[in-house]
Amino acid sequence: MDRTPADRPEHPRDAERFSEEKATYTVRGTDTPDLEAGIAAIRNVLKTLPARPGVYRMQDARGEVLYVGKARSLKSRVVNYTQVMRLSKRLQRMISQTRSMTIVTTRTEAEALLLEAQLIKRFRPPYNVLLRDDKSFPFILLREDHAFPRVQKHRGARRAKGHYYGPFASAGSVTRTLNALQKLFLLRSCSDSFFANRSRPCLLYQIRRCSAPCVGRIDEAAYGELVEEAKAFLAGKSTGVQTRLGKSMAEAAERQDYELAAVYRDRLRALTYIQGSQTVHAEGLGDGDIFALAGKGGGVCIQAFFIRGGQNWGHRAFFPAHTAEVPEEEVLSSFLVQFYEDMPPPRRILVDRELPERAVLEEALCQRAGRKVAIERPQRGDRAKLIEQARRNAEEALDRRQAESTTQAKLLGELADVFELPDVPKRIEVYDNSHIMGTNATGAMIVAGPEGFRNNQYRKFNIKSAITPGDDFGMMREVLERRFARLEKDDPDRASGEWPDLLLIDGGKGQLSAVCEILENAGVHDIPVIGVAKGPDRNAGRETFHLPNGREITFPPNNALLFYLQRLRDEAHRFAIGTHRAKRSKSLTTSTLDEVPGIGPNRKRALLMHFGTARAVKGAALDDLERVPGISKAMARQLYDYFHPRG
Repeated sequence: MDRTPADRPEHPRDAERFSEEKATYTVRGTDTPDLEAGIAAIRNVLKTLPARPGVYRMQDARGEVLYVGKARSLKSRVVNYTQVMRLSKRLQRMISQTRSMTIVTTRTEAEALLLEAQLIKRFRPPYNVLLRDDKSFPFILLREDHAFPRVQKHRGARRAKGHYYGPFASAGSVTRTLNALQKLFLLRSCSDSFFANRSRPCLLYQIRRCSAPCVGRIDEAAYGELVEEAKAFLAGKSTGVQTRLGKSMAEAAERQDYELAAVYRDRLRALTYIQGSQTVHAEGLGDGDIFALAGKGGGVCIQAFFIRGGQNWGHRAFFPAHTAEVPEEEVLSSFLVQFYEDMPPPRRILVDRELPERAVLEEALCQRAGRKVAIERPQRGDRAKLIEQARRNAEEALDRRQAESTTQAKLLGELADVFELPDVPKRIEVYDNSHIMGTNATGAMIVAGPEGFRNNQYRKFNIKSAITPGDDFGMMREVLERRFARLEKDDPDRASGEWPDLLLIDGGKGQLSAVCEILENAGVHDIPVIGVAKGPDRNAGRETFHLPNGREITFPPNNALLFYLQRLRDEAHRFAIGTHRAKRSKSLTTSTLDEVPGIGPNRKRALLMHFGTARAVKGAALDDLERVPGISKAMARQLYDYFHPRG
C-alpha cells in the first residue's frame, strides 16, 4: 500500500475547516478490469482506515474519480462495498472499475457533507447524482458604496458592499423586479461614471423610472427614504409601502398638486400589478425555498420555488443526472447539498418527503449560512398546499421533458438512418464562424444530444492566427485543430464522452472538404461530418446537406428532421454572432493606451483629454507628451518609446 501526504485543501475556504483533522490515503490495486480487483483495492485501504467521519473518493485505473461519498464512520461505510452481493448492479459496476481510493478525514459528519458537495462539483463523478444545471443564479444588488445607492442585477461572487436579494429563478424574473423597483421607488440603475458625468436628466427620468439624483432633482435625504422603502418592499413589507404611497397620494391631491399625486398613483399601480402577478402565494412563509420531486420512467424532476419576504421570486425545474437505481429521497438530499454549495440557504426549506440524515444536512447548512436553517415537511395547511403545487409542477415538467425526449430520440434515430451513421449520435457538435471583414473573428461550437442543447458544453474560440479577411476556411481550420488537439491531450482513450459522434458544419462542398482534410491531418478518421449549404437565395427550407462521399441530400418542406437540423445550425449561428458582438463591443471600449505599462485610468483620461484620441497620443512628439498635466518626463519618455521602438 502506498500512503501519500494530505493534499492542499480542495477549496480555499476548506483551509480553516479541515486544517486540524485531515489525512489522505491512496491505495492501488491491479489493473485487471474485474470485480475482484476492485474488491481487493477496497480491502487494502480498509487495513488502515479509521472509524472517523470523512469523505472517500473511488478512482479507476487512470485516476479518474468514479464516486465521492461521505460517512460518519469511514471504516463502517467502506466495508459495505466489499459485500458486493448486497449491492445494486450500479454499485457493482462502479466497484469493478475501482482501482484506488482517496480518503479525507474530517472532524464531523456535517463537515464531511460539505466537503462531499465541493468534490462532487469539482470532479462530477459518473456514479454520483449530479446537479445538471449548475449555472449561478441572479440576484438584485442594492449597493451602498455611494451617497445615492444604485440598484442592479448581479451574478457571481458577492464582493460589492450592499444588500443582496435573491436568488431569482431567471434573468427575466430579475428584470421584471428591477423594472418594478424603478417604477415604484425611482432608484438609479446607471453606473457611477455615467452618474458623475451627467449635466441633465436621462430618458429614465422623463419616463418616470428615476428620480435624477445625478442632477440634483432629489436630495440625499429624500433619496435615502426611497432606498428604505425599496428595502422594505424587497423584505416583503409591501403592505406598509402601499399604505405610505396611498397616504402621500391623498395628501398631494388635497394640496391640489395633481402632478405629484399622479406620480404616486402610477407607483401604486406598479405595486398592485406586482402583488397581483404572484403565481405562488406564500404569505407568512417569510424567506424559504420549496422543493418537490417527481419520478417517472427512470427520469427525475425537482421543482423549486424561491420565496423571499413572502413574495414569489420565480421557480425552476431541475433534472439531475445519474439518478438510475438511486432512491428518490437520496436523490433529493444529494441535490440539496449541491444546490446550496454556492447559494446562501434561507431560514426555512420545505420538502415533500422525509430525507435520510436530515439532521446532518440541517447542521451542514447551518454551518454554511452562519445561522439556523430548518428543513421541514409540511403535513397540512397553506405550506402543504405549496408543496402540492410544487409537486404538480414537477410532474408536469417531467411529462413535458419525457415527451420532448421521445421526439428527440425519434429524430436522432431518423438522422442516423438518413445519413447512414454507424450509430444514433449521443453528442453532436455544430461549428460556425463570425467576423466583419476579418476583424474580431470568433469561432463557436455548440453541443446537442438526446436531452437537447447542452449549454454548459458550448465553447468560444478567439481566432489567434493572421486570417485573410473573409477566409472562413482558415478560421474553421484553426477552430478544429485547437478543438481536436485538446481532445487528444485530455482524453486520448475517448472515455469521457466528450468526443463527438457527429460534426455539423455550416457550409457546402468546399467547407466540408476542408474540414475532412483537417480531421485527416489530426488522425481522426471515424467521426461523420455533414455540411449544411444554404439554399438558393439563402432561403431556409431549401438547404442541401453534403456528405464526404459526394452524396447530397435535400428534404421536402415541413420535414421534421429538416427543422431539427435547421435548429442546430441556427443555434450555432446565434451563438457565434453573440460571441462576435461581445468581442466587438469590448474592442470599442478599449484602446492602445490600455496596453502601455504604467498607464492607468487617470493618466489615460489625462492623455485623451489633452490629445482627443489614442491615435493622436501614439503620434505625438516627446515634447507634446511632456506638456500633458499629470504626465512626468519619465512617463512621457516611456510612453514615447513604447510607440516608437528603436530598431
